[in-house]
Amino acid sequence: MKKRSLTVIASVMTFITIVSGCGLQNNDTQKATEYINDEIESSEASMEASTVDFASENSSTIVVEGLMEPVLEEASASVSTSIVETPAAAATASTSAIEEPQEPDKTVMVFLGDSQFANGRSEGTDIPHLIGERVPDSVVYNMGIGGTTGAIEMTTSDVNPESLVSTSFLGMTYALAGQADRNSVLAGYPEILDTMNKVDPKEVDYYFLSYGTNDFFLGLPLDHTQYDGNEMHCFYDAMCTGIDKLKEISPDATIILLTPFYGVYYDSENNMIGDTYIVSNYFDTLANYARKSKNVAEDEGIESFDAMFGTHCDLYIDTATQYLIDGVHLTLTGRQIFARLLAHLPNYMEKNEPSVYFDTDYIKISEFNPDEYYKYRDDMLKEYYPEYYQKLINGEYKLAKPDAE
Repeated sequence: MKKRSLTVIASVMTFITIVSGCGLQNNDTQKATEYINDEIESSEASMEASTVDFASENSSTIVVEGLMEPVLEEASASVSTSIVETPAAAATASTSAIEEPQEPDKTVMVFLGDSQFANGRSEGTDIPHLIGERVPDSVVYNMGIGGTTGAIEMTTSDVNPESLVSTSFLGMTYALAGQADRNSVLAGYPEILDTMNKVDPKEVDYYFLSYGTNDFFLGLPLDHTQYDGNEMHCFYDAMCTGIDKLKEISPDATIILLTPFYGVYYDSENNMIGDTYIVSNYFDTLANYARKSKNVAEDEGIESFDAMFGTHCDLYIDTATQYLIDGVHLTLTGRQIFARLLAHLPNYMEKNEPSVYFDTDYIKISEFNPDEYYKYRDDMLKEYYPEYYQKLINGEYKLAKPDAE
């Protein structure tokens, strides 16, 4: 994600604290709640009650004007680092994935998102690459671009697909579908253009999407209830529209939408301002952009992966410096952890392992071993999931193998 040229109007000493029950300064802007699913909120209530102690005592929100995202210097990546073929696949392929990326036995995974996907690409330590290493016979196309949003930026007035030049999620999906001129959309990203040119949407098995953080930093509305203009400038509406387009061009693909990642924010003197639960951009906190992302997944009938609320790992304020470089972007260890967790999704759908591996894998960073392959204990699998256990014993899983006697 690139640093945005926003002017910080208020310093940490002049932040406006909005206590629960108080309205925003702009009376025309209302907090969007009607699309935040009650069931989601209820299911997260116990988790958030135990973790959101940063703001729980007074239920306050710190509204920061001109909040800036930390700069992440991203080395330029060649097309060879944007397209990855797993060693298992390479051993059986007669030609490279770049020349023939859609061989019938390949699991084709396309990644669209911001710098959480782009980070580490030039070194081959980006999340998509690391996932590809864990999914047998797979081909990875990483089209993550730092600084990109789900919604179309407010600076882009023409939102018609035919003339759109935005690298937002909508711009990328329209370019992939052939409705927008991909050469114009990706004029500043030739390596991503080369990658996109090698993707056949009809052959895609999985889309991984990661957006919302830059929507928050740029102050883009959560949904149309907060904005009277074109809905494609709103996070929820733009994400739904783009996902509908992916369904149209890739009818057999599974779409996995990540929520924005938990993070913490600092002022210019490196003093902590607050975390993603309490720091607001006037529209809302990043935690509510994450909830809105879950609403998108539910309404669109796609897979949702939580990176905000501690469902799969112990990323929170006490471990943030281990997971995050600057409070926002993942460290190498952080990327390795989320790659292992996310790889369970295609692995169980491709019958490489039982689905219970995804359901039960919870990582504590202090205990994490990047070389470990997570397994649910065989004796517990036999007791609680006998059908999966029988498949394990019969050798039906490509990755999961029975424990040695």
